[in-house]
Amino acid sequence: MSDVRARTLITVQDLAESLKAQTPLVLLDVQDEKATARARPLIPHAIATFLDADFSGAPSKHAGKRPLPETADLQAKAQSFGINPDSLVVVYDDKGGAQASRAWWTLRWAGCDNVRILDGGLQAWLEAGHAISQDPAPAPGGGTITLSPGHLRTIEADEAAALAHEGVLLDTRGKAAYVGAPQEPGKPATGHIPGALSAPATDALADDGRFKSGEELRACFAALGANDAQQIGVYCGSGNAAAHSIAALSAAGLEAALYIGSWSAWSADPARPAAIGEEPGGA
Repeated sequence: MSDVRARTLITVQDLAESLKAQTPLVLLDVQDEKATARARPLIPHAIATFLDADFSGAPSKHAGKRPLPETADLQAKAQSFGINPDSLVVVYDDKGGAQASRAWWTLRWAGCDNVRILDGGLQAWLEAGHAISQDPAPAPGGGTITLSPGHLRTIEADEAAALAHEGVLLDTRGKAAYVGAPQEPGKPATGHIPGALSAPATDALADDGRFKSGEELRACFAALGANDAQQIGVYCGSGNAAAHSIAALSAAGLEAALYIGSWSAWSADPARPAAIGEEPGGA
């Protein structure tokens, strides 16, 4: 694995070897909403975490469905998970990586540098024949990490609108959400930010559910005009799939800013236009 890829991802083999060797690490199993969480097998020693309860602030029309948490709240959560300044943190999910990527991004944004996404997630772990657990590990507490905001770039709605024309703005939702449909009275707008390019997050994955190679990822993003010479912004519905694409960009050696509010905030503002159709500027 290349150095640039290894700063973002960890393989199942490397995680299994680390656990066997009892290498100190914090392993986080990530689901979206605590209230709707479902029982599922976990990797041994994994702590159960949730995007809404552990990695997000309170949703609102202005901030969107998954706004950033207060740093003090996130720090308290990280310390409860036992994260120290020198901890290796590994995050995973069973949904293609979007939920784990949002946890990865949020921790990195807050200055927790040594965070890795398990490439292929729970499915890759199961396919490799490794042991599982039916119960999450208890959060041990006692972590000493200190967090601060702003270590990864974010953009607001006006910046996203400008970037769609002055740089590269990627919409990482599925194609149907990007194309949208004429707005119905009383319902949120569908479609995309005018000028944004359709770049579904799932395009970064190979058939086995793992991230494509760095070369393949760079080629995919280059075809969209996303390269070292361009300012790149990313959004989705609520910031999860966008974080997954930022992880893919990172594994390819590229940096991008996340529009935290994403479409959930953009579409809630009646002053914000929605482009309909397959073309970036609308049909």
